[in-house]
Amino acid sequence: MQTDPIEGVPARHWHRLDDGRIQCDVCPRFCRLHDGQRGLCFVRARRGEQLLLTTWGRSSGFCVDPIEKKPLNHFLPGTPVLSFGTAGCNLTCKFCQNWDISKARAFDRLQDRAAPAAIAETAVRAGCRSVAYTYNDPVIFLEYAVDVARACRERGLKNVAVTAGYVGPEARAELFAQMDAANVDLKAFTESFYRKLCTGALQPVLDTLVYLKHETDVWLEVTTLLIPGENDSPAEIETLSAWFAVNLGPDVPLHFTAFHPDWKMLDKPRTPARTLAEARRIARAAGLRYVYTGNVHDEAGQSTYCHACGERLIGRDWYQLTAWDLTPDGCCAACGARCAGVFEDRPGAWGARRMPLAVSGPRFELVHGC
Repeated sequence: MQTDPIEGVPARHWHRLDDGRIQCDVCPRFCRLHDGQRGLCFVRARRGEQLLLTTWGRSSGFCVDPIEKKPLNHFLPGTPVLSFGTAGCNLTCKFCQNWDISKARAFDRLQDRAAPAAIAETAVRAGCRSVAYTYNDPVIFLEYAVDVARACRERGLKNVAVTAGYVGPEARAELFAQMDAANVDLKAFTESFYRKLCTGALQPVLDTLVYLKHETDVWLEVTTLLIPGENDSPAEIETLSAWFAVNLGPDVPLHFTAFHPDWKMLDKPRTPARTLAEARRIARAAGLRYVYTGNVHDEAGQSTYCHACGERLIGRDWYQLTAWDLTPDGCCAACGARCAGVFEDRPGAWGARRMPLAVSGPRFELVHGC
């Protein structure tokens, strides 16, 4: 825990302890802070008798992405989403693929200042249908994410949380009350993996998944990054898939994505395509209808098929739609069976493009790099 000058806006979800410390209740770490200390996430900190969020209004950058990049395959396919994050994280994943943002401890990583209304205005002007809270986890910038989400809803935009689901019960309810879709990163299906590689715990993530499925109207998809030798065994995937089928049901999409060496796991090889294909086979055998592969070229494994007749409904090649065979009301054009998801009468045409933006007041401008 750090001690240095702290500025920010009042945070929520905390309480005082009998020993004089303040406990942050946003996530299951429950960091207990003396005056001047920051939690493990680095962005929630104590100043005097308050807990502050130090990144409200400050972003690591904005970029218009395809919604499929989140990844969300059954939520407004083909449409653009304005994506942004802040800095810091409440997990310490050794394989983090956004480590330069999520592990940032210097605020020079925060390049853009943007009020909620300005973000909503930028998204509308850029032709986006939604805004995604991503790159790092919206759990740790909850107050900012909620304020932006409310501004976006006022402009008719949808809100998307890309999260590890490592969040406390009260904070979970506040955050997801403002979300329309979520992709939760289920990093593995063993407590030992979470403890060893993330310094976290599995059960709170499972609690979040069950909460989202059964207590909200948030459209839910789940992603598991398969790391060779760590969480890719057929036995673990079978256990994960069986739990998934019982607790989340057959219609929640599950994405198995390929690992590449990064951050503190440079000694591991890339995930072979055959591992992803086998994981997809196991999950489908367990009764899951919509199972996808990611971070590899695999049009067959990235396309959506009718659970009733097997016809291809949505063709995908990475983030590019290659086919569309859904009726305007989201049913299979061949047999009429409904495809689970949030669909419009026709797909978007954004494609695989990424468009970095700078947010400033009511205007925006294109920038280079992302």
